[in-house]
Amino acid sequence: MVVLKAPFTEEKIRALKVGDMVEIEGLVFTGRDAVHKWLSEGNAPPKDEVDLKDSIIYHCGPVVMEKKGSAKGGGPKKKYVVTAAGPTTSTREEPYQAGIIERFGVKGVIGKGGMGEKTRQACQKFGCVYFHAVGGAAQVLAEAIKDVEGVYGLEKFGSPEAIWKLRVEKFPVVVTIDAHGNSLHKDIEATSGAALQGIYSELKK
Repeated sequence: MVVLKAPFTEEKIRALKVGDMVEIEGLVFTGRDAVHKWLSEGNAPPKDEVDLKDSIIYHCGPVVMEKKGSAKGGGPKKKYVVTAAGPTTSTREEPYQAGIIERFGVKGVIGKGGMGEKTRQACQKFGCVYFHAVGGAAQVLAEAIKDVEGVYGLEKFGSPEAIWKLRVEKFPVVVTIDAHGNSLHKDIEATSGAALQGIYSELKK
């Protein structure tokens, strides 16, 4: 098990290999379809709220509940807790991901189902990795989220599509695309294709 702690430097990212089981500790930012499209159109959140350089983006629309709290000095302040945080299917972000990795210097992407060739090439060129999170374990993954440190675009995008700033501890993932051009998804696709071709050949006999 590799423990990946912030800051998420290029050196740490390039040390990871496909198949590595990783526990992430630090800040991650959620981002789904609306945010990826918005970023790809040339927009950017304020860096003091969401600094995507050397960051990890999580393809996730978390279930977030508001809880009562107070700011220092007695003023009201909204506080949140995440009750479910399962990964979204990452291929939906394939049209945007490579450009976002390049433009913002993102060092990690979390999701499920893998990503395509453009993202694989961007990971290799710019020093980024794709982490596969377990689908169907939304509540378990939420337990690794220790704090909600902020949210951007709540009114603009709505809660599932907003950029949630989450502090995680021991967040479990597996590296399936590394920064060296390796992709388990690509390998499995090739192996499956070869096996399928073999079945077709047998059926023709």
